[in-house]
Amino acid sequence: MSNRQALELIADLVPAGSRVLDLGCGDGALLALLRDRRGCRGYGVELDDAKVLACVQRGVNVLQRNLEEGLSLFEDDSFDVVLQLDTLQNLRNTEDMLRETARVGRIGIVSFPNFAHWPNRLRVLQGRMPVTKVLPYQWYDTPNIRVGTFADFGILARKNGLHILDAFGLHEGEVVKHWPNLLASTAVFKFEHR
Repeated sequence: MSNRQALELIADLVPAGSRVLDLGCGDGALLALLRDRRGCRGYGVELDDAKVLACVQRGVNVLQRNLEEGLSLFEDDSFDVVLQLDTLQNLRNTEDMLRETARVGRIGIVSFPNFAHWPNRLRVLQGRMPVTKVLPYQWYDTPNIRVGTFADFGILARKNGLHILDAFGLHEGEVVKHWPNLLASTAVFKFEHR
């Protein structure tokens, strides 16, 4: 997530002083924000060389690793919070990674593009794949190998024994609580394992 407002909204979901693992941490902006404003500590996991370098330059602890390999290097409940912001839709083993997130962290926070957002629905009705600020790619060059909706994640969470603590949508930096499956471009969930 690049929008500063969105990062701050996500940061507010993380308890102060938490041990945090950020999966697909990008340039480390959120981890740096959590460290500087919330007194959190932890690690990011990132594959991209340039983003790993950006993390190091920010003073963020980062491990260069492909998330498709799983989280076997971490013990159960190693972290207070595990973040997966805009990563689930890029993974082949989405459900496995969600279970791993619940295993290594007491709390999980995920976000992903909400494919059920009304402009996306309209674009599909017109016979085309959506291209938006949140889904800025053409169908043939997208890193997203999965599309999901706000409603879909609730079903997946229940199937995997996850208890949703908070759920809301985001659109252009604003929280969407009313009809997020229709009105939000991004879905956000905070959950714990039962």
